[in-house]
Amino acid sequence: MRSACAYRHQLPGFRLIAGTGTPSLSESIDLTKLAFDLGYDVALVVPPYYFRKATDDGLFAWFSELIKKAVPSDKYILGYHFPNVAGIGFSIDLLARLKDAFPTQFAGIKDSSHDADLARNLGEKFGDDLVVLTGTDTYLKMAMENKAAGCITAAANLISPDLRETWDLIRERKDVSEIQERVDKQRHVLEKYPPFPPTLKALLHRLHGLPRWSVKPPLESISSELEEQAVQEFESLNVEHSNL
Repeated sequence: MRSACAYRHQLPGFRLIAGTGTPSLSESIDLTKLAFDLGYDVALVVPPYYFRKATDDGLFAWFSELIKKAVPSDKYILGYHFPNVAGIGFSIDLLARLKDAFPTQFAGIKDSSHDADLARNLGEKFGDDLVVLTGTDTYLKMAMENKAAGCITAAANLISPDLRETWDLIRERKDVSEIQERVDKQRHVLEKYPPFPPTLKALLHRLHGLPRWSVKPPLESISSELEEQAVQEFESLNVEHSNL
């Protein structure tokens, strides 16, 4: 967190989000306080995933205490809704309670549920009042048509220019079918080589000349054979795009 802040002055207007959620309420409070003390704009907080049977009442109490003790009145948190990994998430009712109780500080959610119906329901329930950032690149157009604000995705490490173009065109009310189709194809390539982290690190090195960063256990590096296949597939998409 401190390292990211050290480079912030080189990028005017750059905003920082810190992931501060843990199963421990006290540790989450300490990390969230630190993030805002360092000057972060937003904290992204996953629910306490060790407690997978926590009720909405219990989660409301957990987030209420976190916000009251760690989030300044002019700062924001986003809930991190990723039930397939965390095993627990946010119901529509819980989101409504948190938004009503903390209309400024509880700004919205990152929705990594890969649930198209939820994306539509969030737009119908909250409109523009809740910041929704989809975690699924292939849903960006659909999510923004349902009042989502944008996206935070793993694939953005590689395809952020295309995602930004999609976002810009949607904001300008222009047709994004072609660029969204390209985003979909790139996302589908990555999904063929799970998990994302080792594949992304290998592709960032091969396609963009960044250092060859390794992953930490329990993840394992992608094999040379699979890395080569992924590189070839991404490069073929680039050739296809340049020929259009």
